[in-house]
Amino acid sequence: MDATTVNVPAGHGRALEVRAGRRLRLETPQGGQVADFFAFRADDLGEWVSPPHTMASTRCVHPRQGDTFLSNRRHPLVTFLTDASGGIHDMLIPACDQVRYEHFGVAGPHRNCAENVSEALRELGHEIVVVPQPVNFFMHIEVLEGGRLQTQSEAAAPPGAYVVLGALEDLICVISACPFDVVTPGWSINAPSGPTDLTIAVLD
Repeated sequence: MDATTVNVPAGHGRALEVRAGRRLRLETPQGGQVADFFAFRADDLGEWVSPPHTMASTRCVHPRQGDTFLSNRRHPLVTFLTDASGGIHDMLIPACDQVRYEHFGVAGPHRNCAENVSEALRELGHEIVVVPQPVNFFMHIEVLEGGRLQTQSEAAAPPGAYVVLGALEDLICVISACPFDVVTPGWSINAPSGPTDLTIAVLD
């Protein structure tokens, strides 16, 4: 039964507390929307889910159902319980930020995942100094020959795709509906139609 359901507007982020033993369901209702996922220990925001530490344990650059996400202190924080999305996820790409959009030639402020995390946590009364590397659910990153990276938005998760995660500790989870909307060859993050909403639910 859903205890808490939250809509994440396109281009924005939301934070919520997830107690140990509860599950988090993350859905892209319209499909093709990347979800930057961050999880911090509720009693110490200096410890968070760390993709590099997780990859060193799972020996895979992509999250897979059954994986356990480790913290930057190598403690298990989250389990990947259910993947109903086709398995298209990433742990290589950092959260987009203002400078990233400037590199693409965007003039003026642009919403971004890095600021979304800080903004969402601030609404719960928390401040962070470091924006961790996210787990990018529904993002398709290909590692090509020679190590070159390329995105494939046309192969993104279909409408209604979702994942379910299990909290192993009391956590504060943040989800950003990535606002990336820059048209550039070989680097299309979200669906061609642009960013859309996400839905998250905390399950008992």
